[in-house]
Amino acid sequence: MRVRPVVETDAREWVRLRTALWPEAPEDHPTEVAAYLEDPPPDAACFVAEEPEGAVVGFAEVALRPHAEGCLTSPVGYLEGIYVDDPARRRGYARAMVRACEAWARARGCTEFASDRALDNQESGSFHLATGFQEAGRIVCYRKAL
Repeated sequence: MRVRPVVETDAREWVRLRTALWPEAPEDHPTEVAAYLEDPPPDAACFVAEEPEGAVVGFAEVALRPHAEGCLTSPVGYLEGIYVDDPARRRGYARAMVRACEAWARARGCTEFASDRALDNQESGSFHLATGFQEAGRIVCYRKAL
């Protein structure tokens, strides 16, 4: 297993993995990935997980946020998204990517690390608890058309 920063040759796999995690707007992923690879932002990073033969099976995106629910310091390292292909799950890839994201945030002065999940995503909730997160609170969001 290997976890490393994303590189340009990972673009196709990164788009595929992002689409699996966030299927709502697949047309946005190629543009966002290309923009990141062309000019990586100083306040965000992406790590990928590779199997021993080199296949990319997961990604984790991390960023700095000025605030996160339940956190007392700023900036806060924030796990924006993490995904591992089904056949590669429960083999330590996600945990290793979280450690890489935490190290990235720590290197930028963060003393807290945060994340979120959809309320109905129990698998994500179990993952977060297993990797050391503590639930900081719950919110319900509302919207209405104008």
